Amino acid sequence: MNTFGLVQIGLILLCTTTMSSLNCNHLPLQQRKVIENSLQLLDKMGKKFPHRCLREKMSFRFPEQVLKPKQKETVKMAIEEIFQHIFYIFSKNLTLAAWDGAALEQFQNGLYHQIEQLEACVTKKQTQYFWIKEINKLKLKKYFQKIDCFLKDKQHNLCSWEISRAEIRRCLQLIDKAMRKLYN
Repeated sequence: MNTFGLVQIGLILLCTTTMSSLNCNHLPLQQRKVIENSLQLLDKMGKKFPHRCLREKMSFRFPEQVLKPKQKETVKMAIEEIFQHIFYIFSKNLTLAAWDGAALEQFQNGLYHQIEQLEACVTKKQTQYFWIKEINKLKLKKYFQKIDCFLKDKQHNLCSWEISRAEIRRCLQLIDKAMRKLYN
């Protein structure tokens, strides 16, 4: 390969790296927009919370401490983990949910795009954040398993999906609150 070809490849790599880092610099703003959009899509997906589902209300107890560390990287890792769990829950057995399919698909696509963005931007500092990350992962896994088990126990009926949708809304609001504290 000639020198000119190597220069072109080098310029392409430089531009790609620069563009990637620019996207990472705007990550907090992007996350806020994704969360705002996700909250709107959650509203659009379904109708008002059915009154008949009020008696089935369940407390899942979101582990808010995973969003309170002082290190931004730890919070970003927790948010990435949360988005992955939400994506997983909203990707299965939705037949009884009776939601707006287009809004649901947009919700899933937004989550998927944000997961990819976070994976690209979050530095994987294994030694410095390893234990905090693992403890947070376990707390989040337990929290989302409660939601998943609730859905399974209720055979993914309409009320279980509506309760889960309300819980995910609360979860996204907590992420938004943490992001505002972290970046303001």
